[in-house]
Amino acid sequence: MMGSDLGILEEALTKLNVGFAKLPAFSQDIDLENLRKVMLETATAMHNNYPYHHPNYFGQMLKPPHPIARLAYMLSLYINPNNHAIDGGRASSAMEKECIQKIGVMFGWEQPLGHLCSGGTMANLEALWVSHQRRDGIIVASEQAHYTHRRICGVLKIPFKAIGSNNVGCMDVERLKIVLEKEKVSTVVVTMGTTALGSVDPLIGILELQQQYGFLIHADCAYGGYFTLADNLELNIDRQFQQLQQVDSIVIDPHKHGLQPYGCGCVLFKDPRVGKYYKHDSPYTYFSSESLHLGEISLECSRPGSAAVALWATMKMLPLVRGGDFSKMLSKNISTAIRWHQFIENAPHFVAGPKPSLDIVVWAFEAESAQEASVLAQAFFKYAEQQHLYLALVKLPTVLFPKYADSEVITCLRTCFMKPEHEKNLDQLIDQFNKVVDDFLSNQN
Repeated sequence: MMGSDLGILEEALTKLNVGFAKLPAFSQDIDLENLRKVMLETATAMHNNYPYHHPNYFGQMLKPPHPIARLAYMLSLYINPNNHAIDGGRASSAMEKECIQKIGVMFGWEQPLGHLCSGGTMANLEALWVSHQRRDGIIVASEQAHYTHRRICGVLKIPFKAIGSNNVGCMDVERLKIVLEKEKVSTVVVTMGTTALGSVDPLIGILELQQQYGFLIHADCAYGGYFTLADNLELNIDRQFQQLQQVDSIVIDPHKHGLQPYGCGCVLFKDPRVGKYYKHDSPYTYFSSESLHLGEISLECSRPGSAAVALWATMKMLPLVRGGDFSKMLSKNISTAIRWHQFIENAPHFVAGPKPSLDIVVWAFEAESAQEASVLAQAFFKYAEQQHLYLALVKLPTVLFPKYADSEVITCLRTCFMKPEHEKNLDQLIDQFNKVVDDFLSNQN
């Protein structure tokens, strides 16, 4: 039940105030009645949302923050630290550095250089900006990689090329090799969990090509990075994740599978010496400490220290270790997605997409053509929403659905099983889904 943990927040606020008890007392002039009125209006306005927090929402990658993250974030707002410089966020800067070190350890890096940022887009921008300082040439990524890489390269004026993907949505290593033979490639972006399919690029094969062609490797783990802790990955997928310590930079989004509020992204570099590319001076922010300021290794300036506080508290409660409670949540996501995929494979009226590598499942309607299947998917998406079942749509190449060779692309249905509650509610979701499908198809006839 939402709000049932606010008593803990009140207790924590009391303890927070103890730390500042020696300061002179002061009060803020607040019109409590007007505050109450506006807050209730705000709550009503927020009704115009999908129920992202509920298990019936399994469409887009929207994972509710863990209660510890919400409470720690709210607690820190009473201080409202700024993690650009230690002057603005003493405790929260230390928390951020500790989080970075522990996330690095999760990937096999003991002392990475890195920081939190607003999300995966900013994190990827910094990673590609640094790689371009280190190595001249084009940047390449799979055609199933997030569109942000092409767009970032446009902003940074760096040439970009998309590499074709195979029939399970991964970068085609042979096509990459053809490009490497013809072009001067500075960086290969390896996507460890695409946002459309959850497919994992063949990092091992790309590392072998790196030995021959000498490019940098940036791993976009914004969505999939935490799955390195899961204990039920398919062997080949697990082997790819275990090689992440070999890459040059990594991006991960704690506000996806890390149970954090938006925005909380993270960029990490294996070689701390890349900090020299950020080097700058500020006449007014660096006076309270001789230690490294996070603003000295970040393109962003003001950043919410609250994001670091929330992440630090979450990682205290749910450590990043295989076999721990956090790890088990991720493993449940995978097993739930596999069960849903098996259900779709055996269900009439549908054509299943590739077996999920992580926790995303895609499927198409059974139809005479890709166009007809796409129309059905779009209509069903709207109908299901009216029945309080919230899915997503995705446009994919038909190489993933060989039945539909009459078109290059097809619009499919997509589900993301990101919530721990999805596992225990799956039978209920399947029953509800079957009823919605039956009603929808009966209305089509």
